[in-house]
Amino acid sequence: MIKNQNIAKTHIVSQGTGNIVSDMDGEKVMLSISNGKYYNLGDVGGDIWELIKDPLSIGQLVSTLTTQYDVDPSECEEQVLIFLGLLAEEGLIEVIEQTNS
Repeated sequence: MIKNQNIAKTHIVSQGTGNIVSDMDGEKVMLSISNGKYYNLGDVGGDIWELIKDPLSIGQLVSTLTTQYDVDPSECEEQVLIFLGLLAEEGLIEVIEQTNS
């Protein structure tokens, strides 16, 4: 797992364990059991959270989001990388290098 490194489009991400997630008025909120913090993932963040239930490359994630939302692919990629970086810093997601084997 990658810690304290920049996340790139070639990485694979998935939900971390030990989090309780609930839907509140259409937005996902999460309680991290490991650190005791609450997080509001918002609407789009909640969609991202659902999409990474199973391991998914960031490229695939961005592609899916650009079909769901009217957003420029480069802007989407930039914002997704920022969001996932924040989740990774908090230990909420698993991030691994994609291998070609």
